[in-house]
Amino acid sequence: MSNEAKWYVIHTYSGYENKVKGDLEKMVENRKMQDLIFDLKIPTETVTEIKGEKTREVERKLFPGYVFIKMIVTDDSWYVVRNIHGVTGFVGPASKPVPLTDEEVAKFGVEKHSVELAYKVGDNIKVVSGPFENLEGVVDEIDAENNNVRVLITVFGRQTPVDMDLDQIVLAD
Repeated sequence: MSNEAKWYVIHTYSGYENKVKGDLEKMVENRKMQDLIFDLKIPTETVTEIKGEKTREVERKLFPGYVFIKMIVTDDSWYVVRNIHGVTGFVGPASKPVPLTDEEVAKFGVEKHSVELAYKVGDNIKVVSGPFENLEGVVDEIDAENNNVRVLITVFGRQTPVDMDLDQIVLAD
C-alpha cells in the first residue's frame, strides 16, 4: 500500500453515482478521513439536445455507473468505500483497487490542471515552433482547456486565423 494519493474507480449501481458521492463525502467528514480520501469526481459533459423546436443543455455522465476517487488505500479507507450503499466494488481484479495511470487520468479528464499563460487576447506574440515559426501575430482566442490558441497572422497581406498549441507562441519583444 502506497502513502501517495492516487485516482481509483469505484463501480456503483446505475443511477447511484451522485448518492454514492454524497454519502462518501459525508462519511469522510464524519470520520475525519480527509487525510486518506481527498477528492471524488463524476466526469460529465454538457450536451445540447434538440427535440422538435426546443433546445436544451443536458449534463450527461461520461461513465455511468462509475465514480472516480482520489485516495490513499488503507484498510480503513478501503472499508469505508466498500461499505457505502450503492457501491459494488473497486474496478480491478477481485475488486482490489488498481490506480489509474497518469495517462488515464488525463484522458478521462478527471483532473484538470490550470495553465498560467504569459499572454492574453489582444497581445502581440511570436511563433516559436511549427510551420509559422518566427512570424508574429496577435492572440485572437485562448482555449486553455484544450491546450489551443488562435492567432491572427498576416500571410500574403491578409490576417489569417491559425490554431496552435499554447506552447508554440511567446510574447513578442
